[in-house]
Amino acid sequence: MTDEQLHAADEQEPAVVDDGMSAFWQAARGHLGLGKFEVVVGGTPKDVVPPPSFSFGDSPALADELLGLVLAGRKRATATAWSEFGDERPPQVGDLSIVLDGAGTPSALIRTTRTETVPFDEVTDEFAAAEGEGDATLASWRVEHERYWRRVLGDEAFGPTMPVFCEWFEVVYPTEGPTPPVD
Repeated sequence: MTDEQLHAADEQEPAVVDDGMSAFWQAARGHLGLGKFEVVVGGTPKDVVPPPSFSFGDSPALADELLGLVLAGRKRATATAWSEFGDERPPQVGDLSIVLDGAGTPSALIRTTRTETVPFDEVTDEFAAAEGEGDATLASWRVEHERYWRRVLGDEAFGPTMPVFCEWFEVVYPTEGPTPPVD
């Protein structure tokens, strides 16, 4: 980055966390027993930065479908082509993330429980089953993920030895049924 770009980046407004995200994070962290951090960081939930948020898939409909699998307990893992991280740090064991539905509403809090990076052609049956998509077989996983990554990354970036980041997770909030309303 040039000095001008660095200076412009320093002057940008900090990201604003909307009320829905703040309310979700307040309820989720209370559920986890983290309690309120008012004594340490301030008097409102907006003073506490929630963990990173994302939605599964590449469309609102797919985000809703995959979130449904997460909440039903069928989807307990996700795969990311290593190159998709760019300069970002991949999730680490213990990290929390907020999963959004297709409309961007926070709907689940997950915790990373295990990670490994393997070549595409070494992803296991166990991982494909944990990812829980389609018929949960490795054959189906390979067909669908190859199709997706060829479309997103390009044919030249995809190959059998392409590094795949395999992440297992657990849902820590909500623990049963749909996300409860938060006030």
